[in-house]
Amino acid sequence: MSETGTKRRSPRRELPDPTEASNVRYNPTLEELRELAEDDEITTEFGSSSYVSEYRSRCADKTKNAVDDEFSTEDYDLLENAVDAVEAREMICVDRLMGRHPDATFCCRLYVPVAHARIALAWAKLFEPADGREPDLVTVQDPDHERTAIRVLPEDGFTAVLGSDYTGEAKKSFLRLFMYRTKQRGGLGLHAGSKRVRVRDADGDMHTVGQVFLGLSATGKSTLTSHGLWLEEPEDAVMLQDDVCALLPDGSVAGSEGKGLFIKTIGLEREEQPTLYTAATHESAVLENVAVDDDGTVDFDEPRYTKNSRAIVQRSELESADEEIDLDGVDQVFFITRNPLMPPVAKLDEEEAAVAFMLGESIETSAGDPSRAGESIRVVGTNPFIIGSEGEEGNQFRDLIADLDVDCFVINTGYLGDESKDIGVTESVTILTELARGTIEWTDDEATGLTLPEAVPGLDIEAFSVPDHVDDYETAAAELREERLEYLEQFEDLDEKIKEATY
Repeated sequence: MSETGTKRRSPRRELPDPTEASNVRYNPTLEELRELAEDDEITTEFGSSSYVSEYRSRCADKTKNAVDDEFSTEDYDLLENAVDAVEAREMICVDRLMGRHPDATFCCRLYVPVAHARIALAWAKLFEPADGREPDLVTVQDPDHERTAIRVLPEDGFTAVLGSDYTGEAKKSFLRLFMYRTKQRGGLGLHAGSKRVRVRDADGDMHTVGQVFLGLSATGKSTLTSHGLWLEEPEDAVMLQDDVCALLPDGSVAGSEGKGLFIKTIGLEREEQPTLYTAATHESAVLENVAVDDDGTVDFDEPRYTKNSRAIVQRSELESADEEIDLDGVDQVFFITRNPLMPPVAKLDEEEAAVAFMLGESIETSAGDPSRAGESIRVVGTNPFIIGSEGEEGNQFRDLIADLDVDCFVINTGYLGDESKDIGVTESVTILTELARGTIEWTDDEATGLTLPEAVPGLDIEAFSVPDHVDDYETAAAELREERLEYLEQFEDLDEKIKEATY
């Protein structure tokens, strides 16, 4: 509501028809978008385009939505400023389809000034071409606005991104509403990746397992989702979705991005992340804020501009990416953490899984708040894009996985205690593979109070006992539980049974 108590008309209704407006270039090809952005491009040694933006992370502290925040006259004026920009400037308008699932597909329309064509180029490579339908969701991004502000009208499907030229703002403006709309339809949007694994079980029979990974940026979500698990035919593991998907009441998991991935590149290594490295070094990639010399030499290790350097890569260049983006059914959900008091893996019951969902424990990354990178943080659902009650999301998650009989786990991709024991990709992949095979036996561990593996084929799991790597583990664990309980108390809508399950 505005300060006068009257809700204003949706700004998107005031936008001109892009097919008729003389100042709007409607749906240019990818080649044309790259040509429009050529003045900003540094061509890499791989023939791909590279750009440097002024803003290098999302402006979470400058983002408001009309569901969780009371909009003032000033907020509505900002939304109208976005409409004014479309009418007054030379603009690009690009339509794309987000999702393929019958219950989770949306037509998205992005407006960007021609002077910032690189944003439209990168964004357009993430989603599939639209089919001529009217847009469900509209974003206007005007990087040249004098004030930095992101304003969202969820019910109207309209977002204004003002004063930021970061491609991630365009991407998340639509994914945020993808999650909100699917929640309205009885599902739950997740900041998560999904994959399908076909393996032989303990009896030697082939079976299929659907896995979903919840995690903040830079915690290993893309790495684990895209990893082929070193399987050989007829076994295989394929990535369906990397960043945002939706758990639906029938157990299927709807994908959102059909063409590309928006991956972090700092420290990207051919040996550790071969599929992502190959895609990031293909000519079809678009690099953003990556260290690229004038002669085109790329250095993924150097944080020349930011540790949040990025690449938009094409699914078609990822060996582990499937043609499909929807998962028929989910069997296992993983909460990725970097909490040093957590083991490499622990099995959770439905209430404990809801606790893990609400805690969303990880470390702050340069993608969220660069000034706090490396600090311990908690983000409900590891999802900073929730619209509406976070406590209700926890309840809904618990109810969905209970109805669907989904196995849930917390998996640590960092280190234990004093940093003397690192949990690397090899250890995590071994755990994921054996969980898919069903070869791990579980036991209730008295020292930690968690359900832990007795043994993991191919891994000396006893060497990863957390108490062995933490001075006075009992005190540290007790303090952590008290912190968690205190944190969960702030969510009035969260079921008390979930709070009582805090580990």
